[in-house]
Amino acid sequence: MRLKEFREARGISAAEVAARCGVSRQTIYAIEDGTFLPNTAIAIRLARILETSVEELFPLDEPEAPVELIRAELLTPSPRATAERCMVRLCRVGERILAVPVEAGSSFLPHADGVIERRTASRVMVRAVDGAPRGEESVVIAGCDPALSFLEEMGHGAGVRIVTVPCTSRKALEWLKEGRVHVAGSHLFDRVSGEYNLAIVQRMFPPGSTGTVTFASWQEGFITRTAEAEKIRGVADLGSGAWRIVNREKGSGSRSLLDVELKDAGITPAKVPGYDRIAAGHLAAALAVASGTADCCIATFSAARCFGLRFVPIAAERFDLVFSRPFAGSRSGQIVLNMLTRLALRRKLHELAGYDSSRTGDILL
Repeated sequence: MRLKEFREARGISAAEVAARCGVSRQTIYAIEDGTFLPNTAIAIRLARILETSVEELFPLDEPEAPVELIRAELLTPSPRATAERCMVRLCRVGERILAVPVEAGSSFLPHADGVIERRTASRVMVRAVDGAPRGEESVVIAGCDPALSFLEEMGHGAGVRIVTVPCTSRKALEWLKEGRVHVAGSHLFDRVSGEYNLAIVQRMFPPGSTGTVTFASWQEGFITRTAEAEKIRGVADLGSGAWRIVNREKGSGSRSLLDVELKDAGITPAKVPGYDRIAAGHLAAALAVASGTADCCIATFSAARCFGLRFVPIAAERFDLVFSRPFAGSRSGQIVLNMLTRLALRRKLHELAGYDSSRTGDILL
């Protein structure tokens, strides 16, 4: 488009062109930078104001703007399963640019920043819509809690772009240690100390290098379809071999809980059909039960509620968010920590997810 070129050559301001054309000054600027394409009537009026033709003002043979290819690290628990041409969200953690694969979870396309053009192992070239991410634009939170999406929603209004990456608690902590995420969500139980997360975090990270804040406490338990309600009452029933389960990945709190329950019941994993079948996340496990491809799984109450499934509680767990000290002192870190203290988040966690949010936002370390 040559609108700006002709306007400046005629010595006419954008405000004057806008007034004579009957549009806003912002519209003129949007046409000039190529983010808005005028309709036929506006194009004709602009050509008359600038004493030229529509063809001269908006030539059809202009070369397309070059598409920017961004080199990024692929951030996913299973990079081999990520196909080329997959849509991704781009985010920056320190000097790293990361590409987080996204999947359609409803009837609409997911939010994405680009498409993988080519890849080698865990490195990808992304055809980006708006170029590389800048500065503290985004906060990357890794973890398995389905309710982390509430933070994404709140981030829009708080001036920070939150990107959530689904993975196990162990993988989230490993990524935090490697400097690949800003925040790691965890619900790992330490049998030695008898507490969730804190002892494990203290073993993994140097003293004073991280902080830990409570996101919520939840019930994790046995999920079945309503039709199976009277047939399957708990983990001990799995010993019959009649029920197919869907398990979680190694390093997840759900898998650890199942292993403990099976051991306490004197049941070996080999006797449980489906023990080696893996679902990546609480909702994926619950979906397998809801669709009938599995009879039961262990997941959060929120996952059971999402699909209208029967839930038998097994353990009360605490899901914490772990972050680096430099992140806590940054502008985006302060925004996220402040969001955790808001009543609106506590209400959503309690009313929608069915969590105990009475300690949400409590600093533990």
